[in-house]
Amino acid sequence: MGDATVEYNRFDLALALAICGIVCVASATMTKSAAAEGRTPAKIPVILDTDIGGDIDDTWALALLLKSPEVDLKMVVTDYGDTPYRAKIAAKLLEVAKRTDVQVGVGIEQDAKAGPQAKWVADYDLARYPGKVHKDGVGAMIDLIMKSREPITLVAIGPVPNLKAALERQPEIAKRARFVGMDGSVRRGYDGKSTPDAEWNVVGNVKAAQKVFTAAWPMTITPLDTCGLVRLKGEKYRKIAECKEPLTRAVIENYEIWFKAGNPQHRGKPDASSVLFDTVAAYLSFSHKLVNIERLPIRVTDDGFTRIDPQGKTIDCATSWIDLSAYEDFLVERFTGP
Repeated sequence: MGDATVEYNRFDLALALAICGIVCVASATMTKSAAAEGRTPAKIPVILDTDIGGDIDDTWALALLLKSPEVDLKMVVTDYGDTPYRAKIAAKLLEVAKRTDVQVGVGIEQDAKAGPQAKWVADYDLARYPGKVHKDGVGAMIDLIMKSREPITLVAIGPVPNLKAALERQPEIAKRARFVGMDGSVRRGYDGKSTPDAEWNVVGNVKAAQKVFTAAWPMTITPLDTCGLVRLKGEKYRKIAECKEPLTRAVIENYEIWFKAGNPQHRGKPDASSVLFDTVAAYLSFSHKLVNIERLPIRVTDDGFTRIDPQGKTIDCATSWIDLSAYEDFLVERFTGP
């Protein structure tokens, strides 16, 4: 994780890249070493930048971070569209999880249209959140990164206008953080098809993605090649859907509201999850154990594709699963646990 006494005015890109490798604390070597010395591995400080309240997978991803002891979630910043609506969902989930130590930042608002989870926060007043709420989420994110004595892992699971603005305000954040995102499509597209697609988190704001994909920070992404294959069915989904743990129950409540909004004629409850794209980015913030990582030069094109290009930035890309079934089991364990 790096020495807490490091002064970040000496923190250049080479050091950031070295820290990126160290930060993957879930590796067997580091975990065994900590256990052998009788100490707990250091938690990874994380900021989540999210368009929660659109697709339901952001809700699952936030809950996964909260249920992962490897992570020290510091702040949730809402991004893209109706950011106050999104902030209500994040804040209410944090209250359910009894994690009001986590700060909430309201990102750049672009559209006042609430999304399909509005029913869940219809009576929720963001001003009542017991923790800190920042009206300028971009500024709060910058401050946290710049003041941290250890590198921050920035998990981004939506289009990223907040991050574009943050990099423009303070380019130095790219030398003091690493980026982990659900972005792009390298060789496979939606539904596992054999050709890539212009993936939503990129095409939703191409200029912002281009800014992020050329910044100095080390990057790890889960493109559709891996995250687009994650869907819980049968007994795996049933175990989570029937779990009474409060945060998991809140996730399922949101999912059922979201599902009904998109399927108004459907009777009954869903019997499987939707595709849980964003959970993989949350997972990659602390472990690469179940995925194959390729270091690839990636360029974001003007039409929203993430192309392998010799002129692109070298990025760690989770391009295939070592064991997708084991990842599904991991999700079940986390969501049915305390």
